[in-house]
Amino acid sequence: MNPAVEVPARAERVRSEIERRKIGPILSPAEFGMEPIARVHAAGFVRFLGEASALWRKRYGEDAPPAIPSAWPARGLRDRFEGDVESRLGTYAFDTATPIAKGTWGAALAAVNTALSAAQAIKSGERAAFALARPPGHHASSDVFGGYCYLNNVAIAAQWLVDQGLKPAILDVDYHHGNGTQSIFYRRPDVLFCSLHGDPSFAYPHFLGFADECGEAQGEGANLNLPLAMYTDWRGYSNALALALQKIRAFGPDVLLVSLGLDTFEADPISRFKLTKQDYLRMGETIAGLKLPALFSFEGGYNLDALAEITVNVLEGFEGA
Repeated sequence: MNPAVEVPARAERVRSEIERRKIGPILSPAEFGMEPIARVHAAGFVRFLGEASALWRKRYGEDAPPAIPSAWPARGLRDRFEGDVESRLGTYAFDTATPIAKGTWGAALAAVNTALSAAQAIKSGERAAFALARPPGHHASSDVFGGYCYLNNVAIAAQWLVDQGLKPAILDVDYHHGNGTQSIFYRRPDVLFCSLHGDPSFAYPHFLGFADECGEAQGEGANLNLPLAMYTDWRGYSNALALALQKIRAFGPDVLLVSLGLDTFEADPISRFKLTKQDYLRMGETIAGLKLPALFSFEGGYNLDALAEITVNVLEGFEGA
């Protein structure tokens, strides 16, 4: 993963395209406080994310580069949840592509509020809502961040919907497996997680996302991974998508949450699928076939020349269907 590709222009260009194509009104997010975050993420993890930048700058100076870990508690070493900032970074992070800077915590909170505002719109009767937020979220588990993700936006929104009495299913179409979302719900029967992604035998995050991961304990059967071969095009992708939608229909959810990653595009700089611009219209149309209210949450996608068009293609395909 290359941290240089997760830049503000991603969201800015998508917003401009939404305005140009008049997909729907653009609304500012509401404030939801910390309680929805605490329903998903461990208290010590949240506390660390909130104070990490200040601790880092106190140690290394106000002009220090963003905080990244230099060591991890691999096999034979101990997690340290209450150590200094260096050791806690290693305990709570799983890569070096997800630095913590001065504005990281505020941006992560804003992304959560955006996802929750979209969930509230769905709860209030909207057929669809799009949470255009960065940083993304689907790699963050209850107590680990990485993959450009700090707080798991879609998982927090799903839990909020559960707390409102609804039954959600999550469909993750990002090129990279949503390891954080899977981990959060892996032992639970009340939230279905389905993911189409590059096979972790060659694709990030490498250590989760295999087909034999089906859930555990009460959550057995509520997790479906569909790892796909390198250079998969729409023909192979659409077959896998059909399997995922079949699983979702059988689950019988009230609402669908889509982790909308656009890094499956044929010219994405860090991914290896072959979907074309028109395929994203087909994706939106196919998802609409579930006839469920849908919350789309912005995840990956790094080709700035095409990102806005293909993102809005999904939304337009869904709306048109």
